[in-house]
Amino acid sequence: MPRSDNTRPRPAWFFREYEPVGIDLGSAAAVASYDSNQGTDPDADDALLDRLGVVADTRLVDLACGTGSLVVQAARRRAEAHGVDVSEEMLAFARGRAERAGASAHWHRAGFLDYAHQAGPADVVTTKSALHQLPDFWKQQALINAADILRPGGTFYLWDVIFSFPPADAAEHLQRWIDTAGRPEGRGFTRADFEAHVREEFSTYTWILEGMLERAGFDIVSRECRTPTHGEILCRRR
Repeated sequence: MPRSDNTRPRPAWFFREYEPVGIDLGSAAAVASYDSNQGTDPDADDALLDRLGVVADTRLVDLACGTGSLVVQAARRRAEAHGVDVSEEMLAFARGRAERAGASAHWHRAGFLDYAHQAGPADVVTTKSALHQLPDFWKQQALINAADILRPGGTFYLWDVIFSFPPADAAEHLQRWIDTAGRPEGRGFTRADFEAHVREEFSTYTWILEGMLERAGFDIVSRECRTPTHGEILCRRR
């Protein structure tokens, strides 16, 4: 699948978003394993869609949609659901999920940084477990793009590995996360996966993300850090 016609031309200095960091997801088997490790749960997706007010004819865009579970559940509600991802393999899996569910969704091979939304302004934009793929400078650009996709008053939802612990306590909290979250091979993400996340990916502090969101044109409605290493932020576009 070529890059989406929706994408903008990229200059030579642009971040290489089509070469994602972290876990290698370059095969159908790796994507299926990722979907299993993520613990995809349609009931949890529906609970989130309820919270976000997604109903028939809501226009939703899920940036870095991965294997497409949230998009498919939105489409089953007859929302106008758009899934955006840089990975051909992820989108192929997502399309198969939609076909099995009898759901009609729109799929776009594009990234946070170059997705150019061609439909009307979105009512809801979401991203889960993905913004950490970008360094902080590029996170800011991605959030500006997300705001541009939304109508004024529209909803932006972010869930990710977000650090709410004091910076001086980072080593303690990160080691505890790795020690407790890692699973045996074949039963979820492993200790090595989480070590690689901290070493190679770009998760950041809650207070940094909040500043970026405000500068991108969002008002923060709520925030919840369920653990020192994970959290969600709900926003409205100004």
